[in-house]
Amino acid sequence: MAKKYSREELLAYLHGIRERGEMIVVAGAGSGLTGKAIEAGGADMLMVFNSGRYRMSGHGSLSGWLAFGNANEVAFDMGAHDVLPVVKDIPVICSCFGQDVTREIGTHLNRVMTENFSGINNFPTMGMVDGQFREQLELTNLGFQKEVDMVRIAREKDIFTIVYVFNEKESRAMAEAGADCIISHVGLTVGGMIGTTKSLTIEESAQLTGRIMEAGKAVRDDIIWLAHGGPLATPKDFAAFRTYLPEIDGFVGASSMERIPTEEAIVKTVREFKTLS
Repeated sequence: MAKKYSREELLAYLHGIRERGEMIVVAGAGSGLTGKAIEAGGADMLMVFNSGRYRMSGHGSLSGWLAFGNANEVAFDMGAHDVLPVVKDIPVICSCFGQDVTREIGTHLNRVMTENFSGINNFPTMGMVDGQFREQLELTNLGFQKEVDMVRIAREKDIFTIVYVFNEKESRAMAEAGADCIISHVGLTVGGMIGTTKSLTIEESAQLTGRIMEAGKAVRDDIIWLAHGGPLATPKDFAAFRTYLPEIDGFVGASSMERIPTEEAIVKTVREFKTLS
């Protein structure tokens, strides 16, 4: 069974990693087996979100934004029943959908924290959405502000928060709301069988992340900064990213941690068996 950490304990743990000059590595898990492997590999924190279940069923990560199931129920069920029972010491974060009109979000946060989760994340996030649909979401009180409000409520409850943002405005808003850790989300991860084929370059991703960090740091100087997605699909990609932005504190991987490695390992193993005479 997973160990539960208080917000104070988790912050001390993460700041300790940073102070030792090490990279913070956070990984998404779409199954219990993935969670066990992530912990065995030495990740510092594990996240569960609804898209993980769809992704590990062979569907693109954007499935998590569509109405196939209640995002809060899928993430909670997968975390509580699949992941928490099989990991040991790694902190586990439960993603929460702040726009969910079927529940009072503060009550849902209380429910999440009755399990051995150590914090929350804003997912699915409307930061991924743009254009007319995003405009109308914001105008009808279903936009990114609901995620900011959720983080503010979580902070009042002393719950650790690790959040996705996509631009400087969102970074400032989450910093003001009290987010402990901010992830610069630079788009869907490229590569593999179901990943996107279009993204920013690594240099462009670093430039965007730098602006996001600058905006948040203007509000608070105690935030932990991570990057995720887009062209950052392998350790080599993230190493290149760090040459442009060495002040980044770490990396969050989902497709890059569980989907792409699984695809590659299974294909390679099956092909090796097929070559036996």
